[in-house]
Order: sequence, then structure tokens, then C-alpha cells
Amino acid sequence: MAQGTRLFIDGKKNRMEPLSNPTSNDLLLRLLSEHPHEAMNYTVIAQSANEVQDIQNAPSVSMGPYLVSSGQTRLLTTLSIYSLRGSSREQMRFLYMNVTALRLWKDMGKQPNQIGTQHRPPHAALLSLGVPFSE
Repeated sequence: MAQGTRLFIDGKKNRMEPLSNPTSNDLLLRLLSEHPHEAMNYTVIAQSANEVQDIQNAPSVSMGPYLVSSGQTRLLTTLSIYSLRGSSREQMRFLYMNVTALRLWKDMGKQPNQIGTQHRPPHAALLSLGVPFSE
């Protein structure tokens, strides 16, 4: 769609009509059509200093043995977990888990402090377990 036009759908045909005074909503709609909404693939988990001190709260340490003992090793090819150092005692480490990893983490009896979602982990985050992010 050309910039400065509005698309109307009227049952039988589409017609374009020029905008005399585009609004911020018109701009937003145009931008959303040009950049489809990206799926939020990763849940952001914050771990406190107390949680980080328990080695079993490190997915790279505890998930492997859990997968073996529960007969779910096939999930290793679908897990994606990244980690990034935090900056406070309340948020000492951030984990970025895809849906499979988060479900498994909860199945392990963990109660993650979920603080958000995002499309991909930050570039500074390190792959801790599983497969890298890809589009």
C-alpha cells in the first residue's frame, strides 16, 4: 500500500483513497502492516542471589539429569535457554526460556519469577542449554 493512502474494504472490491491529513493511528497501522507482529518466543525469568546460590536452579546443571530420568531426552533438540548476568540481588541472573524449556522448568517443580517476554534473547546473552534461537 502506498504511503498516504487508506485501504477500504467494501464487500466486493478494495479501493484506495488518499489521506489528506494522516493521523498517528494511520502511521501506526501502516507500520504494523509493514512489520508484522513478532511472536514473543522467550519468557524472561529473573533469579535472585539466593536462587543462584542453589546449583539446581541452573538449567544447564539440572535439566539434563531430569530429562534422562524422565525419559524425555528428545526434548534437548527443542529447548532453548539463554542466560544473562543481572545487576541486583533481586535480579542476579536472567534466563530466557522458550516455551518448551519453560514448561519443563515448571514440570521440575520450579516456580519461576516471570518478568516479561520477548521475541529473542539479547545479543549479550549466552546459550546455556539447548539449541540457538533461529527465525
